[in-house]
Amino acid sequence: MKISDLSEILKANEYPGRGIVAGKSADGKYAVSAYWTMGRSAGSRNRIFVVENEDGSEVVRTKAFDPSLVAGDPSLIIYAAVRQLGNKTIVTNGDQTDTIFEGMKKGETFEQSLRCRKYEHDAPNYTPRISSLLNVEGGKYDYAISILKSDNGNGDNTLRFTFAYDNPQNGEGHFIHTYMGNGNPLPSFEGEPERVKISGTIDEFTDMIWTSLNEENKVSLFVRFIDIESGKYEERIVNKNK
Repeated sequence: MKISDLSEILKANEYPGRGIVAGKSADGKYAVSAYWTMGRSAGSRNRIFVVENEDGSEVVRTKAFDPSLVAGDPSLIIYAAVRQLGNKTIVTNGDQTDTIFEGMKKGETFEQSLRCRKYEHDAPNYTPRISSLLNVEGGKYDYAISILKSDNGNGDNTLRFTFAYDNPQNGEGHFIHTYMGNGNPLPSFEGEPERVKISGTIDEFTDMIWTSLNEENKVSLFVRFIDIESGKYEERIVNKNK
C-alpha cells in the first residue's frame, strides 16, 4: 500500500465523517493519536470536546455545546471518545469506548471486547463504529484499529475487521473514517485503513488536520502525542464551537 498525504485525502473529501489516525512521529519519539468529529445536521454540529477527570484518569468526552438543541438519541453524539487504561489509550467514535474499557479491565482483548457491539443504529446510514488502541509499554509501541460496519447497507449482518500494527514505522500511520464521502445514505468506509504520513510537531500536525477538514462540516479535533519512553503525553483539542 502506498503512503499518502493525509492533508490531500481530507481536502478531497468534503465529508469523511468521524476519523481516527494512529501512528508514529517522524523522529520516532512519539505514539500519535488523532480523532475528529464532523456533522451535517444542527444536532451533529452542536458538539465540543471536553477534558474530564474520572477516578484519577483523564477522559475526553463529547458534549453538547447548546444543551437545548439536543434531540433524538444522544448516545450517538454524546460519549467518552478517549479513555486511558494503564499504558493503553482507547480512542473511538462512540460509546464503544466504554465497552472496550470495561472489557479489557476484565481481561478481554481489544477485538473480544467489541464482539457485543455492531454499527450504529442510525438506518439507513448504519454508520460504522471505528476504534483504535495504542499500547505504549517499556519503550515499545504497537497499535490496532477496528471497524464494525453493515454488510453493504444490509442491516442484518455486521462485518468486523481488526488491523494490528506490531512495529510502527517512523513518520507513518493509518487513517480510518466512517464515510467514503457525502451522500444519502452515507457510503460506509471501504478497505483497509489508509497508510499516511505523520510529520511535524504536535501543533503542526494538529493545524494540518484542522485546516484540511471541510470548513462547513468540521466540528472538533483531538490530538495526542505520547512519549514512547516515558509514557507521558501532551494533547491538543480544537472546537469550532466557542
